[in-house]
Amino acid sequence: MNQTAQQKILEHVDPSDFAWAVPIMRAGYAGRGLAYLVVAGVSLWSILQGGQAEGTKAAMQSLNGMVGAMIVGLIAAGMFAYAIWRAVDSLWDLEAYGTSAKGILARLGMFVTGAVHAGIGVLAVTALGAASSGSGGKEMLDRILQSPAGVWAVGLVGMVTFATGFYYFYKAITQSYREHLQGNHFTLHWNPVLRIGLAAQGIGVIIIGGLIAYAALSANASEAGGLGSAFDWLGDQAYGRILVAALCVGLLGFSLFCFVNAAYRIVPKASDRSVQSLSAKVKELAA
Repeated sequence: MNQTAQQKILEHVDPSDFAWAVPIMRAGYAGRGLAYLVVAGVSLWSILQGGQAEGTKAAMQSLNGMVGAMIVGLIAAGMFAYAIWRAVDSLWDLEAYGTSAKGILARLGMFVTGAVHAGIGVLAVTALGAASSGSGGKEMLDRILQSPAGVWAVGLVGMVTFATGFYYFYKAITQSYREHLQGNHFTLHWNPVLRIGLAAQGIGVIIIGGLIAYAALSANASEAGGLGSAFDWLGDQAYGRILVAALCVGLLGFSLFCFVNAAYRIVPKASDRSVQSLSAKVKELAA
């Protein structure tokens, strides 16, 4: 977004009026980071032991005992907090995107992202045994794909997901995310890892979007899925196990990216104006 346009939006905003949203943001990003840490960590460990990478729900179900239940419970709470944060962020325009066409699109995207993470929260609840673990999602998708309108709808979801993956990848290449992080010793020195993590997330989402779109084209719900399906598809390629392991390592970087956002994210309408962004810090050091 144009910096001058954002400054105009923030001109008459008192950050203390929106300070209540920051704890929700921190809880949401922390929960998101924990989810990726568990999925990527469990999958990487499984690969090293000669097994296969696990999807989100399977990874959470592999956590046994009281400690495992507590971790999955924290993931569920974090995912719901992230969904609430994205809704709040969009409604109150806490990122100061404005009401231009681009701004409205960005804010609608927040709702979609929030809904996806609410779904992950539901998966975490089912992993705790609070609901059936059957294949209801695939059956529902099969029913949707029975109609031409359903095929188009699922295809659209696939293309939007595909585009979202490219957006993540674009942010990693341009490092535009640095505008939203505080510039300090940690973010400055760990920026390469954050960049790799965001790129890995982009690759994973691109694969997921492609599989959803292919499911629509083939009218076969079994082709669609989340991160587990992306691991399966990648594993079927040449040097598949190496590629899946590399993606898992990258997603560990994305987990760190989420934790860093929980600690150091700048929320334009709720943050102190004197806080220097990572982008500004890099420019200052380069001058």
